[in-house]
Amino acid sequence: MKSLHLLLMPLALTGLLAVPTFAREITHAMGVTDVPDNPQRVVVLTNEGNEALLAVGVVPIGAVESWKGNPWYDYLMPQLEGVTLLGTEGEPNLELIASLEPDLILGSKVRQEKVYEQLSAIAPTVMTETLGAPWKENLVVYADAVGKSSEGAAALAAFDQRIGAIREALGTSVEDTISLVRISPARTRMYLKASFPGAIFEAIGFKRPATQDKDGFAEDLTKERIPELAATRIFYFSPDPTDKEAEANLSDWTADPLWLGLEAVKAGQAKRVDDATWIAAGGIFAANIVLDDIEATYSLASTR
Repeated sequence: MKSLHLLLMPLALTGLLAVPTFAREITHAMGVTDVPDNPQRVVVLTNEGNEALLAVGVVPIGAVESWKGNPWYDYLMPQLEGVTLLGTEGEPNLELIASLEPDLILGSKVRQEKVYEQLSAIAPTVMTETLGAPWKENLVVYADAVGKSSEGAAALAAFDQRIGAIREALGTSVEDTISLVRISPARTRMYLKASFPGAIFEAIGFKRPATQDKDGFAEDLTKERIPELAATRIFYFSPDPTDKEAEANLSDWTADPLWLGLEAVKAGQAKRVDDATWIAAGGIFAANIVLDDIEATYSLASTR
């Protein structure tokens, strides 16, 4: 990318791209990188990384847009005022990133592996392996990279404390089986243990239907397989409710005799939840909102 190289040349000449004198080594998905002890200008290229930074008290100077936000999720907007929008996770704007003169870039191999070398030419770059279920492990990496390991540990400890409190409050209801399904025009999938919500339900101790009680992220579902969703409770999600095509498709599925025949549906225990929070966001703020929804579903006192 010629234009990007032209942007980088003056930065290199002024020493802005040099490795800081005081630096720490961070081992990550792409190798080992020297990062500043106290980075002041951090760019983040994943949704969950954005949430991780905010959770440890770091506001990035630039961030990619949320999967379903304008440009970020509503619950993050108040904290991101003045932050520069850098495109999407899959296509971050490299020229704009370079113009911000960051001293640290955070991303994920699954999203930005192809541009890792270009990002590293701009500033020290640290990447996690993938997204979703390992969000807690990723938060540790991000927190360590910005020199906020203790704050990251505190945020995760508070989350784990909520998990334990909810498990205790549930009593015998923790034996419920939980089915997770996303119904969209593109494809319908049931979510397994390695999905973002799947990992949360497993941490609490809920059971999963046999078809979902296995490693992996998700599995495509046809209408003929709707009976495989059978569980004590079903949480389902679909794209933006203002999307007419998605809503028509959802209505078609939820009017199907096989869906209507599910015991959870007949008992009023099939609940629609927010698609963006439950499956798209993947960070600690979203995880806490999922716990809020679980508490509301089971009429538990808030553990916030």
